[in-house]
Amino acid sequence: MPFEYVPNYYDFPREFRGYGENPPDFKWPNDAKIVINFVLNYEEGAENTIENGDPASEQYIWELPYVPHVGKRSYDCESEFEYGSRAGVWRILRLFKKHGYKFTTFAVGKAFELLPDVPAAIKREGHEIASHCYRWWDYSKLSPEEEKKIIIKNMESLKATTGEYPKGWYYARLSQHSRRLVYDVHQELGAPLLWMADAYADDLPYWQPVPRTTDAMLMVPYSYDCNDARFHQPTGWSSTDGFYKHIQYAFDTLYAEGCEGTPKMMTVALHARVVAKPGRFQALVKFMDYIKEKEGVWVATREEISEHFKKVNPWVPPATPLAYGPDKP
Repeated sequence: MPFEYVPNYYDFPREFRGYGENPPDFKWPNDAKIVINFVLNYEEGAENTIENGDPASEQYIWELPYVPHVGKRSYDCESEFEYGSRAGVWRILRLFKKHGYKFTTFAVGKAFELLPDVPAAIKREGHEIASHCYRWWDYSKLSPEEEKKIIIKNMESLKATTGEYPKGWYYARLSQHSRRLVYDVHQELGAPLLWMADAYADDLPYWQPVPRTTDAMLMVPYSYDCNDARFHQPTGWSSTDGFYKHIQYAFDTLYAEGCEGTPKMMTVALHARVVAKPGRFQALVKFMDYIKEKEGVWVATREEISEHFKKVNPWVPPATPLAYGPDKP
C-alpha cells in the first residue's frame, strides 16, 4: 500500500509550472541584464559544540569534516569557525567596500551576540541583515512549539544587535513547519516579512500563496550550486579555479538570457570561514573584476530585489483563500 500523505496546517502545496516557457521581464533597474545577490552566511560561534549545550561538535562546512566529537570539545573545529569572525569577515568587508557592492547577511542570532563588532560593521557599511535563525542547527526534529520559541528568540536577538527585526529569512536546515511558523510570527509581531529564501525552484523571485489566506510570501530563491560550501562537500570544488569557473559560467548563461530579453537573478553564497581563506579568496576577487567589466549588471541586496519586484509585479489577492490543509495546527 502506498503511503497517503494528508496535508497539515504548516504545509504548502508544490507548484511545477512557474513562469513557463516564456519567463517575463521584470525590468531590473537601469535596464540591467542580470541582478546578482551576494550572500554572506555568518554562523561563527552558533554551530554545534558542547560549549553551547549541544551533545557533539559540528560536522558541516569546515576544512576537516570528521565524525562529530560526542560529549567533547573539538578545538580544531571551533577554531575553524573562529577564523570566520577573526579574519574572514573583515577580508570580505574590505573587498565589498572596494567595489562599492552591498551583500545580504544571513545572520545567526547567537553569532551576532558573541561578537557585536560584526553586526555593527555590517550595518555601518550598508549591507542587509536577514535572519539565519538563532542557532546553526537542523530544525527538522523540533516540535512546532519549540521551533516557534526559537524564531521569536532570534527576532528579538537581531533586534537587540541591529536595532530592528529582520525582514528576510533563510534557514537552510529547516523543518516542515518553518515556512509557516516564520510567516505566523511576523504576523503576530506586526513585523514586515519582505522575503524568504528557503527555495531553489527558479532563477527569478516568485509569489508563494499562504494556505487558508489570501496573502502570499515572496520567495527569493537561494543557491546550493553557486555556493562556497561545496568546497567542503564530496561533489564540490577541488580547486579555487573550479569555484570561479562555475560562478563565471552561471553568470554567462544568465547574462546571455538577459541580453536576449529575459533578465534573471543570480545568487553567490559565501561563508567567512570558507571563501575568505587566502587560497580561495582570489576566486571572489576575480569574479568581482569579471562582472565589473560587463554592462547592465545590478548587484543588489535581497531587500532591494524584493522591493523592486513588488513594485513591478505586486501580489494580487485572490477572491477566496487558497484551500490546502486545515485551518488550525
